[in-house]
Amino acid sequence: MNTKKTHAPAINIGISAGEREKIAQGLAALLADSYTLYLMTHNFHWNVTGPMFNTLHLMFMGQYTEQWNALDVIAERIRALGHPAPGTYKEFVKIASIKEVEGVPKATDMIRHLVAAQEATARTARELFPVVNAANDQPTADLLTQRLEVHEKTAWMLRSLLEE
Repeated sequence: MNTKKTHAPAINIGISAGEREKIAQGLAALLADSYTLYLMTHNFHWNVTGPMFNTLHLMFMGQYTEQWNALDVIAERIRALGHPAPGTYKEFVKIASIKEVEGVPKATDMIRHLVAAQEATARTARELFPVVNAANDQPTADLLTQRLEVHEKTAWMLRSLLEE
């Protein structure tokens, strides 16, 4: 009987272990912000009231659905780089730049919170570009570009609701 353990081969994708670790840490922060934003948006979807109820309820549903799908993409990139993805509230709270909103704000305050959270998530993604570019990591750069486009556009759309 063969008792020798077999191991998967080392990752050799042209990005050093140190660079992969830095990128994974940055992506973990993006995942934490993205999850916190997802949860905030879903909470507001459930609890929004007032004259804009239908508009915001539907808008928030579209946003949290998009965010939910993005979580998997970010986590899987972390895994592809050879690192575990954070996956608990405790980890997310520790590394997220976005703070949870307590209570149930009024609809316009929900929009303000979401604008700030969308922009914070965009900043977290943007901060990772120097590391990703230095490592010549195009898949992560592509992921970051896609996330930036979504978060910046969503912040603009939400901000537009606050204009008079």
